[in-house]
Amino acid sequence: MTDARTRGRGRLYAVVFVLVVAVAGGGYVVLARGDDGTAPAAVELPPSTAKVQRQTLDDTQTEDGELGYGASSTLANRLPGTLTSVPDSGAVISRGQPVFRVDDKPVTLMYGAMPAYRALADGTEGADVRQLEENLSALGYTGFTIDDEYSSATADAVREWQEDLGLDETGVVELGRVVFTPAEIRVETVDASAGQPASPGQKVLSYTDTAKAVTVELDPSDQRLAQEGAAVQVTLPDDRKLAGKITDVSTVIQPASGQEEAQTKVEVEIAFDDQQAAASYALASVDVTFTAEKRENVLTVPVAALVALAEGGFGVEVVDGATTRYVPVKTGLFAEGKVEISGDGIAEGMVVGMPK
Repeated sequence: MTDARTRGRGRLYAVVFVLVVAVAGGGYVVLARGDDGTAPAAVELPPSTAKVQRQTLDDTQTEDGELGYGASSTLANRLPGTLTSVPDSGAVISRGQPVFRVDDKPVTLMYGAMPAYRALADGTEGADVRQLEENLSALGYTGFTIDDEYSSATADAVREWQEDLGLDETGVVELGRVVFTPAEIRVETVDASAGQPASPGQKVLSYTDTAKAVTVELDPSDQRLAQEGAAVQVTLPDDRKLAGKITDVSTVIQPASGQEEAQTKVEVEIAFDDQQAAASYALASVDVTFTAEKRENVLTVPVAALVALAEGGFGVEVVDGATTRYVPVKTGLFAEGKVEISGDGIAEGMVVGMPK
């Protein structure tokens, strides 16, 4: 009969010795050896690692832009007669000033978002009436109530305005006598000359805003960058940086020309407040940095640290001393070569493996 001490000695306890050995190329393996003298088994660790970092991640992209005065609009004549005066290119025209003259009578600029589309007379009602009355008031004409109704008092103020401009004092604002724009304008190009017959629909000039602006053409695949109201950064040729804002986004179709096929572009207009900084540039090429998305205080790893898991989705190989384990993660924003990650067991400072 074997005693208890013999039985105790007969129990086998496996003792494993672990040795980390450096290998060529900066990698390392783990050698495990049992006390029975068997050959060590090599457990390969990632050749390089990175740490899980907490940071702000920006999806940014820099594109070429053109500094000028932004997109231009066309202004056409709507009165019969003869063009007797047109402005010079580059001229700035404000409220109450003539844009051009037909039969030596002015076509006057007023401010408003609604274009003129009909004659205005006593009894007319609508938003265009209010727009006219607001301008008459701003020009110093009084005696009427600013509302949507063209009253006899409005007609009296119009007669005073007509007398001051040398127009027939009819109390009626004929279609084409007033041009409405949101603000003062800068003449971009002049397409007609004094002495030409004036016909309704004839293009007289094109105009822009008076403030400098930047225009960028994007490919449709970069539509995510073009969000109206979004902040951008404009870098001038002298490397000064200006804070800008996207004010308009439109789709422009460039027609086919010769052997070139038609193209669709996303045209972005950008405004900035520091007009003085750009005053010395008439036209210039600039860099515009767009930020499509920004994620603050998130955990990130290099995109190359992501691995596809057999069960689907993505994970990272977490290195813990001489061992590794795969941890599933949920991905967020990809930017700057990094990816936002989250998931159970993921924490700042963790070491993750990088591929060979």
